Amino acid sequence: MDRREFLMKSACAASATALPARVFGAVAPGNRVNVGFIGTGRQVFGANLKQMLAVPGVQVVTVCDVDSWRMAEAQKYVNNFYATRDNLSSYNGCTTRADFRDVIHDPNIDALMISVPDHWHTTMGTMVAKAKKHFAMEKPLSLSVQQGRRLSDAVKTYGVTARTDSEFRSVRVQSRAVELVRNGHIGKLQRVEITFPSDPPPVIDAPDMPVPPELNYEMWLGPAPEVPYTEKRVHDVKQTNLRPNWMRLSTYAQGMISNWGAHYFDMVQWANRSEDSGPVEVEGHGEFPNALWDTMINFKVHYRYANGLEMTCEQTPTSTPAITYFGSDGWIKVDKYPGVMTSSKPALVTHEPEKGEEDFSKILWDKNDFIASIREGRPTLIPIEVGHRDITISQIGLIACQTQEKLTWDPAKEMFKNSNRANAMLAAPIARGEWANV
Repeated sequence: MDRREFLMKSACAASATALPARVFGAVAPGNRVNVGFIGTGRQVFGANLKQMLAVPGVQVVTVCDVDSWRMAEAQKYVNNFYATRDNLSSYNGCTTRADFRDVIHDPNIDALMISVPDHWHTTMGTMVAKAKKHFAMEKPLSLSVQQGRRLSDAVKTYGVTARTDSEFRSVRVQSRAVELVRNGHIGKLQRVEITFPSDPPPVIDAPDMPVPPELNYEMWLGPAPEVPYTEKRVHDVKQTNLRPNWMRLSTYAQGMISNWGAHYFDMVQWANRSEDSGPVEVEGHGEFPNALWDTMINFKVHYRYANGLEMTCEQTPTSTPAITYFGSDGWIKVDKYPGVMTSSKPALVTHEPEKGEEDFSKILWDKNDFIASIREGRPTLIPIEVGHRDITISQIGLIACQTQEKLTWDPAKEMFKNSNRANAMLAAPIARGEWANV
């Protein structure tokens, strides 16, 4: 029996023990890629899990979460998928792990999908890189410029395949807009205007509550400061379809300027051919609620690039997601999500790349890109360095709003040229406990 026959027979038998792809050395074309999921919240159930399960040659072998109810739901989802796909009466090959470190160090696992709260990203990603495991990580990658730099450097040092998990480059209407800009159809790119979705009203306060029995709250906090539990700080109990509450707290996330900035700033960097750099000036203003939910709202930030490109991003109580590219010879707008394109040149809406033009129509969907990159030993469509540069734009914009200063940024040194106060805000948040020196 050859290896392929053995894998097929093992799958049909629905063995609970997955055959480790690492037994056969580097993951090569045709070999199964065993994937573990760390974090099983809304993004996993809404997108990441179903997309990864659909990638040929991938086996989701374990799921991990500090919330045991969510973890069990994810395990059930995976097992039901394989039972249905393979016409089996049952399947129980997907295991659960309560501690993410057990997943990282499992020799049976080739790659990880990391979908945890933002305050865990750089700590966890650095540990995964040191373990020499491939990983895709939800955007935004970090809570500070220094955190992001540390993560990107770790990926380079340990030579793993790593992807910033954002789907915008794979959404054809978004890639088409960038394609048209880069191919010169609106002339020289001069200005970009972005609007982000509105936020719900901030929760002012919430009472301390008993920790739900299914939640390991100490592990959920991880490197963040120790504070009493309340549901409005974490995620709604026994729910997987609601936007998590932690996204509105500055201890764990940075609000819409990072949540949607990670998408739209990536589009601008791509269109502007500045993926390894960034703006050189930034100024802005925003509101910082004196509340439990304290991330910045109702903001407007202005950036300038060295090549003269001007960019503004704005959020208001009624704004919706949109990006507009203005060139010397026209404009292109992608409104709503995943996107509806309009243009001063209506023919561009359906324009297909001509011979000699850049063509992004064959770009793989994000999970397919991640797995193909592992197999082919190539960079992903959005490497961690690119994702770090994207979220740096969000972070320096946030700092400009906090300091109320017009700041001059050096993308090469990743420092401000004109403000010691602003530079002090580039530092990584102080981690606590065993996570302090990771």
